[in-house]
Order: sequence, then C-alpha cells, then structure tokens
Amino acid sequence: MSQLLGKRVAKNGKLGFWSIEFITDILEAARKPLVAAIDGPALGGGLEIALACHARISTSSAQLGLPELRYGILPGFGGTQRLPRLVGLHKALEMILMSKFVNGDNAHSLGLVDALSSADELTKIARLWAIDILEFRRPWAVSLHRTDRLEPLAEARMILKHARITAKKQAPHLKHPLVCIDVIEEGLIHGPRAALWKESEALLELRQSDTCRSLVYFFFAQHRTSKVPGITDMGLIPRKVNTVAVVGGGLMGSSIVTALVLSNYTVILKEVNEKALLAGIERVKVNLQDHVKNGKLAEAKLNKNLSLFKGVLHYEDFREVDMVIEAVSENTDLKLGIFAELETYCPPYCILASSSSMVNLNLIGERTKSQYRIVGTHFFSQAHLMPLLEIVRTEQTSPQVIVDLLAIAKKMRKIPVVVCNYTGFAINRMFFPYSQAALMLVEHGIDLYQIDQAATAFGMTMGPFRMIDSVGFEVVTALNVQLGKNFGERYRESKLISVMQEDNRAGETTRKGFYMYDSGSKFTPDPDIKKYINKASSISSDSVDYELIKLSDEEIVEMILFPVVNEACCLLEDRIVVQASDLDVASVMGMGFPEYRGGIIFWADTLGSKYICSKLEKWSKTYGAFFNPCAYLAEKALKRTSLVSCHLLTFFSLILNLSNWNIPVHLH
Repeated sequence: MSQLLGKRVAKNGKLGFWSIEFITDILEAARKPLVAAIDGPALGGGLEIALACHARISTSSAQLGLPELRYGILPGFGGTQRLPRLVGLHKALEMILMSKFVNGDNAHSLGLVDALSSADELTKIARLWAIDILEFRRPWAVSLHRTDRLEPLAEARMILKHARITAKKQAPHLKHPLVCIDVIEEGLIHGPRAALWKESEALLELRQSDTCRSLVYFFFAQHRTSKVPGITDMGLIPRKVNTVAVVGGGLMGSSIVTALVLSNYTVILKEVNEKALLAGIERVKVNLQDHVKNGKLAEAKLNKNLSLFKGVLHYEDFREVDMVIEAVSENTDLKLGIFAELETYCPPYCILASSSSMVNLNLIGERTKSQYRIVGTHFFSQAHLMPLLEIVRTEQTSPQVIVDLLAIAKKMRKIPVVVCNYTGFAINRMFFPYSQAALMLVEHGIDLYQIDQAATAFGMTMGPFRMIDSVGFEVVTALNVQLGKNFGERYRESKLISVMQEDNRAGETTRKGFYMYDSGSKFTPDPDIKKYINKASSISSDSVDYELIKLSDEEIVEMILFPVVNEACCLLEDRIVVQASDLDVASVMGMGFPEYRGGIIFWADTLGSKYICSKLEKWSKTYGAFFNPCAYLAEKALKRTSLVSCHLLTFFSLILNLSNWNIPVHLH
C-alpha cells in the first residue's frame, strides 16, 4: 500500500503530498465535517486519518495507537503533531515511543475520541454528530491547530528532554525514536505546518534505513512461526483446553503456572510433599503480586487469578485435565516415572507435555503407549515473562497436538516456534557456541568483562557470561554434557565453570558466578575471577602453548556470534526447523539477539555467507575444529546465496515493494 503512495509522491513531484496536501489541506480543511467511526483496530495510518477528522466516535473495544516505531519509522500522516494536541504531550510520547495502544474507553477519557457508542449504533451516531457540527451544535475542531491540551513550552521542553534520556537509555542503538522526538518538538517551536514537512523528510530517510528493513522483516517473521507446512494446512481445528496440570512447583513450574493463570486457564499444581507444594504456591503468589506492582495486572483481578489454581499431592485430580506439563528437574529417570503415572491417570485425549530443555522426548515416548500425544513445551526462564515457546515435536507427535499447542500459545500471548526433537532442540543448540567461543577467548587472554561489554554494545540483552550466570551453572553443565555426547568436534570443553563450581559458585542464584550480585538485581565484576581462569587453564588438556591475543570489540562479536550462525546453518541442514526465519525469531525472543538487526540469520545475510565462512575457515586453522563451517554454510558461501530460503526472500521483497512506508499502517 505504502509503495503505491510513495510512487504517487514521486508523481506529484514533491515530498509530503499525502500528509500535507491531501490529509491536511483536503480532508482536515474540508468544508463539510468529517467524523471517524472507529470499531476494531485503528492503528498507524488508520488512526492518523481519524485524527485529521473533525470528530471521532468509537466503540469501547476499539484499539487505537501509532505502532510505527516498531517498524523503524515514525508516524507519517501527521500523527506526531495531532496526537499531542489531542491528548497532551506526555501521553502522546508514551503512545508513540512505546507503540502503546489504548482501547475506546481509555481513548475517550484521554480526549482522543469525542464519544463512545455501541457497534450497532456507531455509524448512526457518527452521522448525527457530523450533522450537529455542520449546524453549529457542536464545535468544528481542527486537531492540528488545537493548543488547549499542550503543556506550556518550558514544561514541554523538560518532558522532551526526559523522553530523550529515556530513549537513549532503553534503546541506545536506535536513531528513529530520537528523530521522532525532534519532529514533535519542531511542532511546538515552529508550528505544526513546519513540523509536517520535517515529519515527511524524516520518514523518507528512515524508511530506507537498515533498522527499518530489519524490523519489518522481523514483524513478518513473527507472524510466520504459527504457519507450519504439513500441520496447519491440514484443516485441523484446535481442541478446547480448559484445565492444565503442572507437575513440579520449582522456579520453572511455578512460572509456568503463573503464565497459565494469567491466561485464564484453570491450573492444578502437583508436588511430591506438602512443604514443596506450599513453596510452589507461594512462588506463584509472588509472581502474580509482582505483576500487580509492575502494573501488568489489576489489583482487582489478583484474587480471581489466584482462584484459578490449586495444589495437590496425588494424581487422582488429573482424571479430567486437558493437558499436563511436566516441569521437574532434568533427570531422565524421574521424568520417565512421571509419564508412566500420567498415562495411568490422565484421560486418553490429554496432551502430555514436557518442559525439558534437553531430554530426548523419544526416550519418554518409547516407554508409553501414547507417543502420539507426547510433545515438548520448552518455556524460557521466566515463563510468565519470556514471550517465546518452543514446541518440540517427535516423529510420532500428532498434528492435532501441535495445532492445539499453537492455539494455547496464542491464548498465552506467546510466540511459538515449532521444532523437531533433537539434542538441545533448536534454541539451546543454536546458542551453545555463544558461551563456548567466549570461554575459548578467555583462555586466550581476552578479558571476560570486555567480551560481555562487546556483546551488549552490539545489542545482545546479555553477554555470554552474564547469560551463564542467569541460567545457572548447573543447567549449563547438564546441557554441555548432552551436547558433548552428540556434537563431537563442534563441542569444545572448558574447565572454567567446573573449577568455579568447586568453590560453590553457581551463578546468580548463589550471588556469585562470573559476577557478584547484591540482594537486588545489581551485578558487578568480581576481581577474584582471574584466579579461576588461571586454575582452569593450568588443568585444561588443550591449554598448552596458547597464544595470547588482542581483539577489538567488533572482532570479539564476530568470534562469539559467527559460530552461532554456523550452528543455525546446521539446524537448517538437519531440518530441525521449518524455515530460517523461525531461527531469527528464536534468537531474538529466546536469546536476546537485537530485534533491530532482524535476527541471527537476517543479520548474517547482511554480512554475507562468503565473509562469515571465510572467517570461520581462518579461525579453524588456528583454533581447531570448533570453528569448522558446516556444509550448508559452505555451499551458500560458494554460491554466494542467502541463508534465508528463497520463498521467504521473495515474500519479503514483495512486502517491501508494496510498502514504501509513506503511510504506516497496522499490518494485521
């Protein structure tokens, strides 16, 4: 749609044709009143057109917002100027910079809409409102020239200053939020007309940026994860899931329970004894109370959510559950015993899921008569906060079960990624080289805190050593054991973590890992870490004759992330995921890869498969087989082709051709 508008701009020979000459000088300046009747989503360009009308009537359930910053651009139909004049600068900045939506009720209280109506009466009331304006019974309001809701200039400048500080702090790598603030300020100082020109110029520049391309690609990649060829195209209807049981109330189990009750599922939590059960229930209560404190859950709804779950000590209560999620420790024998019990007590239609991040689901299936309904639901810590759900299917898992879980993920507001059953599944397997490469660099004399700093400066949510602390040494060690058995030369052992474990260091939960942690969330480098590095190097079987090296931050990023790209290519080669874009979504949502870079595969394609492959080949000659490029990557490099599948590139190119981003619209 927007590309067509962009061509129209070129045809008319000047910038801002639609924003200024059409929206402002034709619609808003019309001699007949225009009233917007809003029901459902009015987002992006849809809302901006409504803002230029002389009144707005909406239903209570309507959704209004300007989400353009999600796509690396800014509102381009005058939204930067009209929204502040209707709701005030402070609220407008919140809605625009955070891409925050409001419903009709909130929009009315803010002054964004003039009246509310039922859906049945909406058009009728909008027409009557237009007649009242025409006959001077209601004001003929031109949004662009209103000033009554704007703060005084001195106060406005303070608000804008604070907004810039916050934007730089929250998104230090992004330019477009600051550009958007500049455009809003232009309207306050030099008037809205001048600001509309600046808005159009800024939009033209931003829509050509790498950030815009990456964010638009990632938006569509998210929406594609729920499309699974051979599964979602079979015409299957999701079955109704009302009651879910969770076995295990530890940190992960209680977090899963929290996520379920927040999604209005009835939940049964089972533990082995009363002490463990009470501890699990208390964790759920704390999680829900934290949601209230953070404004994510209304205080009035807290008791309702608490009433949705109960704790039990026996499987007798599982007779009528629709789904069970096993969430105990990573002990295969323990899990096998639990699934044997579940098969005995649960109804035959019940989905039997494991939240394991590493146990082979085939081992569980082989011991049961219910392989068709066994599936992996790999939540990420913390499950009630992390948006990703890795759905793991075996060769025997029923397509119906996958369809059911995709529907459950949607209700839980999770982004699902469907993967095949394999050691480490997709996400843990893809990112295990991240920490392994970092540990190798430490053994070669690179400061581990420089490595973490380089990773976060690149845009990673956490550097590899902060990530290990967060996950916990025990989990990382258990995963490494599994990976070491299956990946041979692609697995590289380091003694550093085991040496630190000998001194009772286990990561953030013990307040001592690679960093030191206080009682809150603050962490600081540990000056004692050097002694552990020296000890690990002295006992490592391949530590002799290590050459100490010096690297720039850019070189560090390449050496810890190119092996991740290589492992992602192995996943594509082994057909563990349906499409490369799923790995992009997984890398961002599961491992903290920067969204504005489009995901690990998209980012790799911006550098080129040939460049990445040549670097890996060079390092493999110096540092060993860990860096060997896989056949998939080597083939792509030889042919100089993209790592993303051709059909996705065609789809993405089509989207870009259809949208020149002159009028941001909500892409539903």
